[in-house]
Amino acid sequence: MKVSRRQFVKGSLAAGIAATSPFYLNRALAASKELRIYAWAGYITDEMLKDFKAKTGINATFTPYGTNDELMNSLRATDGTGFDIIMPTVDRVPGYLDFNLIQPLDTTRINWNGCLDSAMSGSEVGGVIDGKRYFAPSDWGTEAICYNTEEARVDPKNLSYGDLWKPEHNGGVTVRGHSALVGIGLWLEQQGKLPFPLLDSYKNEKAMRANFDVILKAAVEHKGMIAQFWSTENEAQGAFRTNGAIIGQTWDSTAFKLQSEGEPIAYGAPKEGALAWMEGFVIPKNANNVDAVYEFINWYYTPEAGAMFVKSTGYNSTSKGAEALLPESTKKFFSSSYSEKDLANLWWWPIQEPWYVALRNEYQDRFLSA
Repeated sequence: MKVSRRQFVKGSLAAGIAATSPFYLNRALAASKELRIYAWAGYITDEMLKDFKAKTGINATFTPYGTNDELMNSLRATDGTGFDIIMPTVDRVPGYLDFNLIQPLDTTRINWNGCLDSAMSGSEVGGVIDGKRYFAPSDWGTEAICYNTEEARVDPKNLSYGDLWKPEHNGGVTVRGHSALVGIGLWLEQQGKLPFPLLDSYKNEKAMRANFDVILKAAVEHKGMIAQFWSTENEAQGAFRTNGAIIGQTWDSTAFKLQSEGEPIAYGAPKEGALAWMEGFVIPKNANNVDAVYEFINWYYTPEAGAMFVKSTGYNSTSKGAEALLPESTKKFFSSSYSEKDLANLWWWPIQEPWYVALRNEYQDRFLSA
């Protein structure tokens, strides 16, 4: 799915008037329950939990995870028990339903007026299955080119995934195993070197394997240039701080955090398209405190909560009006990272069905162990 995220920021300032979010639970009842949140590391701060309790009277605890696979494995191990709300990427939602791990949302209990319309329409593929919505959009971001402005040899106006593999970057590259294969795939595709269109091959295992065979060969040829592989946010940041990386394919949050610390780091979308994803709120099938989940979602769909999230992560909230409350440094990072052309050229992760995840992990393991 390729949808321009210009719509996300468009109207965000115009819709800066605080959306009124109804909170339904009786406070006495809420105080006797605890909302168990399982989300990406760094996504839920003490400030957010304190504000949520002040607004709703609900106690909440936060447990972090580092990858989509960790989240999926945890829920499969417990058969969807242990947490009340999770935050997968929208492309992985169908896989949770395949394993019967999640439940549909009661859409009548959510204040959708607080969510950007473009996020609602953009999450229909993956988030709505057989006419039922399982996914309430929370944020979106990208994975593209993060580089040291003093040491990397790139043209900021003509970035490419191929820039990672320039000889002058030898020993200074950091990538994530499986998404690096996709970046290499997009680079090779623009050169006409893939046997099948990359996006189409997500629907055909035979075609995807044929593409991965070509991609893996190129990846292994360049593996010696890699300073460090990363799989979590902390690892990606550490690659630049301490392990010699001067350029990498990372999340936007990596560059945002390093830049905020004063590091000479910039971030940009390659001409092949920044890898884009959307995350959101999903309810496990055996959640114990579903009432509080809807309170949390409605709390999040306020400008103040959305702004807290962005300030914590560097990602882009789907809460209307959040943009207007952000620090100037955050707004500047976004505007300097993406041109209008970049936003129109985002490469949105397609649905990652279980067969694809297994195949992707097979080729990632072969890349890492080569």
